[in-house]
Amino acid sequence: MLSSHRDFDLFYSRLLKGQRSAIVSGLNPSGFFHIGHVGVFDTNLFFQKEYGIEVYAPISDDESYVAGKIKSQEEGIRNGLRLAREYLAYGFDPKKTHIIIDQIYTNIYNLAIKFARGITLSTNMAVYGYTHSDNIGLNFYPAVQSAHVVFPETVGMRNVLVPIGPDEDPHLRVARDVAEKYGYEKPAVLHSRFLPGLDGRKMSKSKGNAVYLFEDEGAMKKKIYSAFSGGRSSIEEHRALGGIPEIDVAYMYLKYLFLDPEDAEALSKEYKSGRLLSGELKKMLYDKVIEKTSRIKENYSKIGKRELSQAIMRNDDVDLDELIDRYGVLQ
Repeated sequence: MLSSHRDFDLFYSRLLKGQRSAIVSGLNPSGFFHIGHVGVFDTNLFFQKEYGIEVYAPISDDESYVAGKIKSQEEGIRNGLRLAREYLAYGFDPKKTHIIIDQIYTNIYNLAIKFARGITLSTNMAVYGYTHSDNIGLNFYPAVQSAHVVFPETVGMRNVLVPIGPDEDPHLRVARDVAEKYGYEKPAVLHSRFLPGLDGRKMSKSKGNAVYLFEDEGAMKKKIYSAFSGGRSSIEEHRALGGIPEIDVAYMYLKYLFLDPEDAEALSKEYKSGRLLSGELKKMLYDKVIEKTSRIKENYSKIGKRELSQAIMRNDDVDLDELIDRYGVLQ
């Protein structure tokens, strides 16, 4: 699932030497968790379980608001609290997971203001494509994002890893530059591989071409069984010519999210030979997805105020229990 990196070798060597380490992995509260998140989540979870790494999960409710992805700041808080519960349900340890919802932990802005002096408008326009007509909230957010990335270093964890999609690399280049300007270590970066949407195009909420981790099984089945296929137009033709795993969405999901390399290679050979049909491949993916999401949904019902209170960072004057009740997070 991983395709490239920046300084991961340095991060890993420090980790093995026992240096205090952290992962930063951001979330956007304008949508829901889908299968495209699985690769990064599983990477984060592996490091937490294998090495006891602290995971910091910034939820950019402020960016979603100023970018117009959500209608109100209240929606950002509500979605952020919901995502916090879903994130813990995925399997993260609430004692070693620190969720930053910016409107609840506004202390993050102290570091962002410091970094704002190190990012020019020209950089913003070049990296993010902002123009003079964009609101100033968007132009300030790169400083907030850099603060998210560097924050673990301010509490003694100078060995930081940020798993991202390759399209987010320009943002991390800004954060790495700012970190160095102010005497922090450059965070290491792991790039996850792009996975296409169910229709073979770029995965997008607006296109509805993703499997969401908390949707019902019937909707999942309908989506998976209609996914873009590398199979032939008839069973007879498929048996004779074999399938094309390189373009088959179900195969790609199985390969990069659920199978080890040996099993994926064996599956590819079966599909290419024509012995394995496209429908059978989709059934395998459906079973894997249901197995994983059923466990997450079961965990979700067990995440309550105690776990959320352990994981969600907040200012001293914030009554988190009151916010959880007000926004109906546990309903």
